[in-house]
Amino acid sequence: MNTPNKLTLVRMIATPIFMATMLINFPYHYLVSLILFALASLTDMLDGKLARKNNLVTDFGKFLDPLADKMLTTAACLGFMFLYSSAGGNYGWQMTAIVFIILFREFMVSSLRLVTAKSGLVVAANIWGKLKTVSQMLGIITALAFYTLISDFGFTQIQGICDIIIMVLFWISAILCLISGIIYLYECKDYINPSK
Repeated sequence: MNTPNKLTLVRMIATPIFMATMLINFPYHYLVSLILFALASLTDMLDGKLARKNNLVTDFGKFLDPLADKMLTTAACLGFMFLYSSAGGNYGWQMTAIVFIILFREFMVSSLRLVTAKSGLVVAANIWGKLKTVSQMLGIITALAFYTLISDFGFTQIQGICDIIIMVLFWISAILCLISGIIYLYECKDYINPSK
């Protein structure tokens, strides 16, 4: 297994650890989860650059890299859905709707990849899928940074504005999810035959 694929596996292994640090209450747990998420996100940037620079792009990597991204970002989104739903208020249903959109898109794209793989086509991430992933990671890092300031360091007076910023960033990610999902569906339309 080459180095880029090893980095991708590290990101997958880090995901449940990150989610545990996000949801289990201990001193500075949001700070710990922020650091873990940022480091895991860094491996996403590194594995792609290494693969392209050293000509180590493989079908296994094309499959594994988006899966690792989905695991990491979905874990964070589910964590925020739990946090906002537990807190009550207007943001709980919004985060639930955002997570539904994200999960629907991810299941659809994963299903499309399975269908096209039977024909020998490996569906790699396109620019819209990459923009979606980058927007999610930036939104999650921002949200974790805000939670670190508010919960770990006691800056509770900024919570109102921080919640608004978090929702805006997550809605942008959800819209990019829809756009990239529709594009994937269009690109794979020839492989979807309802008569078969």
